[in-house]
Amino acid sequence: MTAPVCETRACETPVFETMGCRLNAAETEAMRAMAGAAGLRDAVVVNTCAVTATAVRAARQRIRRLRREHPNATLIVTGCAAQIAPETFAAMPEVDRVIGNAEKLRAATWAPDFIGAAPRVSVADIMDLRETAPHLLDGFASHSRAHVQIQNGCDHRCTFCVIPFGRGPSRSAAAGDVVAQIRRLVARGYNEVVLTGVDLTSWGADLPGRPPLGDLVQRILRLAPDLPRLRLSSIDSVEADAALTDAMASEPRLMPHLHLSLQSGDDMILKRMKRRHSRDDAIRFCEDMRARRPDIVFGADLIAGFPTETEAMAGNSRTLIDACGLTWLHVFPYSARAGTPAARMPQVPAPERAARAALLRAAGAARADAWRAGRVGGVEACVVEAGGVGRSEGFAEVTLTAAQTAATPPGALIAARIAAVEGARLIAA
Repeated sequence: MTAPVCETRACETPVFETMGCRLNAAETEAMRAMAGAAGLRDAVVVNTCAVTATAVRAARQRIRRLRREHPNATLIVTGCAAQIAPETFAAMPEVDRVIGNAEKLRAATWAPDFIGAAPRVSVADIMDLRETAPHLLDGFASHSRAHVQIQNGCDHRCTFCVIPFGRGPSRSAAAGDVVAQIRRLVARGYNEVVLTGVDLTSWGADLPGRPPLGDLVQRILRLAPDLPRLRLSSIDSVEADAALTDAMASEPRLMPHLHLSLQSGDDMILKRMKRRHSRDDAIRFCEDMRARRPDIVFGADLIAGFPTETEAMAGNSRTLIDACGLTWLHVFPYSARAGTPAARMPQVPAPERAARAALLRAAGAARADAWRAGRVGGVEACVVEAGGVGRSEGFAEVTLTAAQTAATPPGALIAARIAAVEGARLIAA
């Protein structure tokens, strides 16, 4: 989200830039609210991502551009990349302050007096953090769907991943707080709430009684009866509990869309990644869920060119797309991160990683095209987003008619009859 550019002076209203995941987007809104309440002015805040080396490079490029656009503002860098490598950003002449992931979620951090007097780098050891999510926001300022952070951090140690070192240990928001927040969002008119976290299915493991995620989902649906749509962000399918799968099978208000953290379709690569599921586990989960809820749509994360991956192993990831019936793919060429075990493994040459990623994307695009074609002639229940676009229950983008756009504000629910497919969108009649 970008505010108007200030070419010759600092901006009165703080500018916030989000890079990376939905959780980062949710946290940006929390920072925006805290900065607004504290009266912060003339600041630019970049909430960075560290999932790949490419994401870190993109953050540095964005910071340089923002400094050119806002030459007089206080430029603050935070997020996972800043947490993991604060010295990298502190060394940039464009940067005035580097703030860690724990510090960014404290209201006192955003007071103008604190910003003015703070050390250039304020980044604590996030592995010492044990408190539950300290902020619960009341919805995005300009989004049609509200994202609610119910969990942060990760206790797993996948061999390719640096995110636990940016986010710290897994910690959960209390169920009562989550329900109360969602009830406030419903009262404000939100029709869809998305539950977000770093490792969503670990929610509850640090709470009394260790409740599973499915218990929270069922509690939300029971105690927020006026919430029309509840959606999950990314989950680890092997950790999906019985209460969660029962809710997905039986509750129409829980959207028939799951994004799965699969990463590979080859068992040896999954072991070398230190993942907790096998290829058969993934296929079985998708088959079972589709049998229980036939309209379910699956997305997945897949990494191409993980160290030691052969062409045959890469082929197993491509065949997983059809075996699981995946529709929406997030494909990443493997990116070596310093300090991770995978970075010390025999590397696949970068051109081969890129080529394998392209094949995965092509296979995924073919699946998505076929799925969209199958929606033509039907009716999609959509939540209206900005720009004349609706988001279907299965997470497809729908281009609404001019009449529908004029008659329905963002956030409203609408039934759209699908007349055609154009590119990556369904087209409403």
